[in-house]
Amino acid sequence: MSAPPIISIDPQKFWQDPYPVLAQMRAKTPICFVPELNATLMVKRDDIFTCEKNIAVFSSDQPGGLMTVLMGENMMRKDGDAHMLERRQCFPTLSPRTVRDVWKAQFRKDAMAVIADISKTNSCELVQDFALPVSAHALRHITGLTCMTAQEMDAASQGMIDGVGNYGGDPEIEKRCHDATGLVDRAIDTMLPKVQTDPNHSLLGVLVQTDQPIDSIRANIKLAISGGQNEPRDAIAGCVWALLTHRDQLQDILAGRNTWIDAFEEYARWISPIGMSPRRIAQDYEWNGVSLEAEQRLFFMFGSANRDEDIFDQPEAFEISRDTSKAISFGAGPHFCAGAAASRCLIAEIALPMLFEAFPEIQLAGDAPFGGWAFRGPMKVPVTLS
Repeated sequence: MSAPPIISIDPQKFWQDPYPVLAQMRAKTPICFVPELNATLMVKRDDIFTCEKNIAVFSSDQPGGLMTVLMGENMMRKDGDAHMLERRQCFPTLSPRTVRDVWKAQFRKDAMAVIADISKTNSCELVQDFALPVSAHALRHITGLTCMTAQEMDAASQGMIDGVGNYGGDPEIEKRCHDATGLVDRAIDTMLPKVQTDPNHSLLGVLVQTDQPIDSIRANIKLAISGGQNEPRDAIAGCVWALLTHRDQLQDILAGRNTWIDAFEEYARWISPIGMSPRRIAQDYEWNGVSLEAEQRLFFMFGSANRDEDIFDQPEAFEISRDTSKAISFGAGPHFCAGAAASRCLIAEIALPMLFEAFPEIQLAGDAPFGGWAFRGPMKVPVTLS
């Protein structure tokens, strides 16, 4: 039994492209300590798949963690019964049935308006002009914060995401996170009287009908915004880029040989929008000969797990016909993404088919740089529409 080997990284290079370093870790040091992140990384798919379910050791309860400190204690930072209670309370908003019967029509209406807007020009930048508003409008309705604009929703999400990933302690990033949480709190205050008198299917409308404390409601709505905006935004734009750079696979979809959900699931495996999930080691533990000490911070590296050579053939390749059933893009344990059904519907049933139907001659018009490792996506995707 030994301590995790120490592996140093260049944080900037890791942010630009984490995959070469993660491949080396999988091959030589599947559990290692990275001093620049002050965390132990677990990078193999089967290790993560098993350990994520062991909440007695790999705890989501992180009282001093950035998410808890900056956004409040949400259900992602709770284990066991406390987590499941709040998850069940959110379920009426996020269930597959509600997505199908309530949100899908709203998603389509908003996407049509965005497409009509970008149709006025021959070119656009997909992240800002299409993916951002499509994702943000969906989230406005799901959270119940319809008083926020799409741009405000995106800014709030990005501010919180940057804040909870601010392991370097940058004061400017922390300030933007506080600004973001303040914006969300003010929106909740605005909409609270309306949903109390006229309940709806939104998170705010559903949760105020429960006995969940208002501080927890605020924290869970911030959680929904922090992950529910940037991840579908980046997946929409990134998946379009992937298909435009693999046009043979786009043709397979258009010809009916594959589906839009095939493309989304493979993209989410290949470029995991959620690349990491943190845990606190709750007690001393040994795993595969490695000694893990209580109170250490550990990162489950989903982005690495989804490129595990022991699980996927040629994992560096984008191939929509592959079997993605062993991918853990939405997590693997009790914290499996509560918004998965909404995400799949928004991206695979609405955004992708509607965009390619509206613009069958869409083409890339420049480079599409990517960034991030905890959350990863394209910075921009310039395209010509016709």
